[in-house]
Amino acid sequence: MLTDVRLFSRHHDDPCVDVEIADGRIAAITPSADRGPSTDRDAERAADDTRIDGRGRLLLPGLGDVHAHLDSNRMGQTFRPHTADGTLHGYIMNDRVNWRHGERSVRDQASFAIAAIVASGGVRIRSHTQIDGDCRLERFEGVREALAAHADVLDSQIVAFPQAGIVRESGVRELLDTALSEGADLIGGLDPLQYDRDPVRHLDIVFSLAEKHGKGADIHLHEGGSAGAWSIEEIAHRTRTLGLAGRVTISHAFALHTNPEPEVRRLVELIAEAGISCTTVAPSKGCLPQRLLAEHRVAVGLGEDGQRDYWSPYGDGDLLRRTWQLAFTNGFRRDEDIEACLDIASRGGAQVMAGARPDGTPLTADSEFGLGTGARADFLLVDSDTVTSAIMDAPADRDVYRGGVLVASGGELLGGIR
Repeated sequence: MLTDVRLFSRHHDDPCVDVEIADGRIAAITPSADRGPSTDRDAERAADDTRIDGRGRLLLPGLGDVHAHLDSNRMGQTFRPHTADGTLHGYIMNDRVNWRHGERSVRDQASFAIAAIVASGGVRIRSHTQIDGDCRLERFEGVREALAAHADVLDSQIVAFPQAGIVRESGVRELLDTALSEGADLIGGLDPLQYDRDPVRHLDIVFSLAEKHGKGADIHLHEGGSAGAWSIEEIAHRTRTLGLAGRVTISHAFALHTNPEPEVRRLVELIAEAGISCTTVAPSKGCLPQRLLAEHRVAVGLGEDGQRDYWSPYGDGDLLRRTWQLAFTNGFRRDEDIEACLDIASRGGAQVMAGARPDGTPLTADSEFGLGTGARADFLLVDSDTVTSAIMDAPADRDVYRGGVLVASGGELLGGIR
């Protein structure tokens, strides 16, 4: 029993509730004043240390980093100057030249990032892992090992990601095929038109591998304007044709803020009809049309992309701070808009990873992903006045629970998990 907590509160003096947890799920939520007189069962629970005093703290749903690159971060390592040339190809090649010079192995560095993400409130991660002619499966294998070692504290998915393209580099299709056979959960893609310069073949390979292995797809789409619109149309067509509703994600989706409003609305309708989800990393330029996507019930999740890596010196693994960035880059000030950013960071990401029901309808209810009765007891406790203040302040002292079990506190994983 978690007692005296404020549930997703907008006011510091909102009444407290008690949350009963059974078998790792929320069994009941009742006003604290309605607990009634103590019972023998209450005494028994207290004696077994099963009653947690929430102390009036704010209860928030568990967060997720659903667009991570655990194989390339440099958090906790010696800081190094940024050396890429500012082009997409330049970023990719700069990473390729330097990734082996890190101070930890891929597995150990991924574990370092996982610890930071979980301690910040993260209970789920979807990580892209680079697969190309240089690293082959080495980075995929390192991340796979790190995530497996942390399976008791988070849900995870791996995307077999062709960062340097599929068509322009020989042997990548076969490597992706192998990764999917060896545990990758989704097949990735990257700018089929503007980077691989053979969009039909690129997407044919992505979706043929998804069909062959019964997996989903998550495609980086930095393409803007008409190029991005064309790629979205093709991805939506293939998603519908193969019956992959709920199993395809478009990451970044810059076409949704680089086209005229009528075209953006048309593209959002295509995405919604196909059952495609989106992820954003709260970039410094351009925002997804969050309200429009919400109107069409498109699942949207938040990710951190790379953290202090060979692409950028930014990022620290803190999901509350990334939620702040999402609100800030949108220019939001009203509580309801900022709370919607937390919903993207929590329920939205959970929906992206879980997909859809068999009939293709989205999973959005609190009882499935939030803080409703029946949901898994994934949450964090913070000493904040309101949801907005929690996002603005990102307090360091957080208690993070997964399935009702305390897994992190005060910025550290518990139980010796690393």
